[in-house]
Amino acid sequence: MSQPHPRPAAAGTQPAPAEPRSRAARALVVVGIVALAFNLRPAAVSVGPVLDEIRAGLQLSPTVAGVLTTLPVLAFAVVGAVAPLLARVLGAHRVTLLALLCVVAGLGARSWTSHAWVFLVLSLLALAGMATANVLLPSLVKLHFPGHVGRMTAVYTTALAVGLTASSMLTVPIAHAFEPQGWRVGLVTWAVTAAVAALPWLGLLRHDSAPEERPHVWGLRDVARTRLGWAMAVFFGLQSLQAYSIFGWFAQVYRDAGFSAATAGVLLGVITGASIPVSLVVPTVTGRIRDPRGLLVAMMVCYPVGYLGLVLAPVAGAWAWAVIVGVGTCTFPFVLTLIGLRAHSPAGTAALSGFAQSVGYLLASLGPVGMGWLNGLTGGWTVPLLVLTGLCVPQLLVGLYAARPRYIEDELSPARTSGDW
Repeated sequence: MSQPHPRPAAAGTQPAPAEPRSRAARALVVVGIVALAFNLRPAAVSVGPVLDEIRAGLQLSPTVAGVLTTLPVLAFAVVGAVAPLLARVLGAHRVTLLALLCVVAGLGARSWTSHAWVFLVLSLLALAGMATANVLLPSLVKLHFPGHVGRMTAVYTTALAVGLTASSMLTVPIAHAFEPQGWRVGLVTWAVTAAVAALPWLGLLRHDSAPEERPHVWGLRDVARTRLGWAMAVFFGLQSLQAYSIFGWFAQVYRDAGFSAATAGVLLGVITGASIPVSLVVPTVTGRIRDPRGLLVAMMVCYPVGYLGLVLAPVAGAWAWAVIVGVGTCTFPFVLTLIGLRAHSPAGTAALSGFAQSVGYLLASLGPVGMGWLNGLTGGWTVPLLVLTGLCVPQLLVGLYAARPRYIEDELSPARTSGDW
């Protein structure tokens, strides 16, 4: 059964803007969104495959290395919270361009420093840019393609998965090609792709309206008063906890199982690569069916199967478990699609996205730290993998609650209305 059309906007709201009329305008928006999505993960994911080399090159202590693996989720939690306000003040397209420039500057400069804490600060700059764009992307889709949220979410989540896979699989080969300081070249590669991604956004700046024409936006406290906001935040947080535990530590899990650094990077790339074809399907299906909870259950089953398989047969079944876990990670495009579908307006989408991602990533920050702590405590990866398996239960339950059809504006104060940017 098809997804019901959203009801008309409440009184006082501005209607969602029409989709770009000319073919050239539509193409530029699509190119900008795809290029942006491609660059929303390499700053975080490219570190894992060469973490040992970074630790040796910068003489990182285990504590600092733990901070490095946790920075992505912390940046997304803290910086993502202010993204809707920045979009209200400066314009969503200007903020997106600035976010990409932060990614370029942070990734480019951190690759050549010899100081551990400078590396961390520059990583935080790049991750702050990623966090800001990450929050605004669902609302940009809602703004430019309000009638095709599922389809466009499929496009950009696939681009995101491609970028994630490329940075997972190519960082080590690039590093090996430029030894003895190859890890630096491996990391700076992704600054170049981010610089290319910034180019179409120069042409999209004209889409920002004048400041006085931008309506009020809801803050975190507004969304925090809603059940939908909390359900989406906890679900987003638990799926991100799973994902960033995988991105931060699975390359090391594979290396400890006896695989080479290159093979470990490829296995991590298989996890991310397996999500690419599924990411093309999940958002579109989610946008078309009235009740997507069956789809959620099918994806969630993959996590425990892959984790327990990795515990029981970490070498013999490594490739199969990587594919299965990769399908499980498609709960990410699923929740991003829900964020776009559970709001009437771009500003409502931004508010829900900002709250879900800021609170969610704060929860997710426990994943990489906790997994490393449990590994140090037990001397292996069995207990961390069993804990991730157990967390699938609350993730499924809260996801089933969040997936029920409703709209965030229905739970927000009617006195605070919003429209587009």
